[in-house]
Amino acid sequence: MKIYIAAPLFNQAERDFNEHIADVLESCGHETFLPQREGGCVADLPDVIDGVEKRKYLFKLDCDHMDWCDTVLFLFDGRVPDEGACFELGYCYAKGKRCIGYKTDARSFIDGYDNVMLHGAPEIVLRSEKELREFFGADQ
Repeated sequence: MKIYIAAPLFNQAERDFNEHIADVLESCGHETFLPQREGGCVADLPDVIDGVEKRKYLFKLDCDHMDWCDTVLFLFDGRVPDEGACFELGYCYAKGKRCIGYKTDARSFIDGYDNVMLHGAPEIVLRSEKELREFFGADQ
């Protein structure tokens, strides 16, 4: 399975967590696209990449890989879900991609739930690394 990991990537803890999730998925035999690894963080990149302004370059790179993937794994963790990851989830949902959520964070929007528009897209929200390994280790 080709999996796009939609997640925040703006501090070291987030990037380390994302790398760990990619490692788990890859150890289950899947290909992953992790934007921080393949594209980088916008703040760390030169203003122009291959003759294209870096923000446009990253947007196209990410969209190309959302088109490439079979599945998007949306990481909910954080005080609020990441805006870019929310876009990626919506894009993949609209393209008919398989959408899976992953949330280990106890914080939520209201009454134990996040925004209904975010929970409407994933077919399932996994809650632990054990669940992640079991779900993606099975024939999907």
